[in-house]
Amino acid sequence: MSLRALHEVPAPAKLNLFLHVVGRRADGYHLLESVFVLIDWADVLHFERRDDGLLRRHDLGPALPADDLCLRAARLLQTASGVAFGADISIDKRVPSGAGMGGGSSDAATVLLALNRLWGLHWPRSRLLPLAERLGADVPFFVFGHNALVQGIGEQLSEVDLPALGYAVLKPAASIATADIFGSPLLRRDTPSSILLGSLESTALLGLAAGWGRNDLQPPAESRCPEVAQAARWLERHFGNSRMTGSGSAVFSRIGTAALPEATWPAEDLPPGWEGRLCRGLPVHPLVDWTS
Repeated sequence: MSLRALHEVPAPAKLNLFLHVVGRRADGYHLLESVFVLIDWADVLHFERRDDGLLRRHDLGPALPADDLCLRAARLLQTASGVAFGADISIDKRVPSGAGMGGGSSDAATVLLALNRLWGLHWPRSRLLPLAERLGADVPFFVFGHNALVQGIGEQLSEVDLPALGYAVLKPAASIATADIFGSPLLRRDTPSSILLGSLESTALLGLAAGWGRNDLQPPAESRCPEVAQAARWLERHFGNSRMTGSGSAVFSRIGTAALPEATWPAEDLPPGWEGRLCRGLPVHPLVDWTS
């Protein structure tokens, strides 16, 4: 029996345990090395199949741009598959925007995975990934479905097995345009490559080790947005470590596995508009079994 609806479908955020800019291509794209970890801070999407071919988005939380990445993902899959169905897509936006946590990219990946199921396409992951690459650098990671070593411009993904950790994540009120960070003269673009292919277990441990690596985007982000540095100091004070994720403005601290059940968010009041929470790392994407 064909599906008519899918409800409570998660779109988890990610954190960059480190992010190194190791070079730049002739076309201007930056070459990166990073380890991405999925966390349980997630948007929630609902899908209802339409038989008239129309695609409609409904915002259950903050208003999104009129033609956002979710609608682009739905149109791309609809066109590539030639399916006659459409969909009503409702989004409960819970992951902060402009945070460097991949919220919009994760939503788009969930749209691809959910509509692939709702429309009865049954495409394998290998067929969805090229569509994901056309939507944005982080979208393939969320379709991939595993914590990963990410290289190139985001298209090279290698699964890594990460220990379960907790994270304290803090998003200041301000957001930062990614283009501003990559265009900054403060951005280091020649960090030596530290990745030995074929040694992913060591790579994962390096990425988790206290003080190893850095986020090369953090200095230009702090220069443009002093709230990033303020958030980092706040987390350092309460948890002893901090690092910006992605291009910011969210900052996170690592919390040991054993400490997470007892950990509580500090009682200190946050500045107006700031949002913080304790998160768990996920071993895999919640929808990893939705496609092969």
